[in-house]
Amino acid sequence: MSLEANQFGPPHRLVEAAAWHDEVAALKADGYTFFDWLSAVDEHPEGFRLVLHVARLTPALDHLLLATYLDRGAPTAPSIADVYAGAAWHERETHEMFGLTFVRAGEPVDDEPLLLPDGFEGYPLRKEFVLASRVAKAWPGAKEPGESDADSARAPGRRRVKPPGVPDDWLQPTTPGPDREAGDE
Repeated sequence: MSLEANQFGPPHRLVEAAAWHDEVAALKADGYTFFDWLSAVDEHPEGFRLVLHVARLTPALDHLLLATYLDRGAPTAPSIADVYAGAAWHERETHEMFGLTFVRAGEPVDDEPLLLPDGFEGYPLRKEFVLASRVAKAWPGAKEPGESDADSARAPGRRRVKPPGVPDDWLQPTTPGPDREAGDE
């Protein structure tokens, strides 16, 4: 386990999935008693990154991100709800949104629906999840380059902005100027 500093946030550690529970328990024993959040990131197509944010409040505020990678084919991790009771809700949410399975004593933990309606199929935060609203109703603009019915050869232009008090024909190529005579092109 290595600790890496990050100028954009708290230090983070990357651990093996098999050591996830033991590392979390060691962090709590080391004084990281404040559980903030647990979630996942779909690293399509490789798998998922499971991330935990904890903090040590004394003697000084100290934050830490702990992460592990889970295989896409069987995204399973040990439950940490016995270490941080508040993690149970986050594990249920992560299961519901990403399809990750958390196990305790070899058995999957409670996977009762939490936020999604009963009978909902799929995992909405996975990258391969199809948005029903996009399938049911055409997108109002160009979806991808070349998919629009609009004339793609000519993009709409912006209205030219001119300073107040400037004549309407300002910026026109045929307007005579101090260094151009009328009729010059």
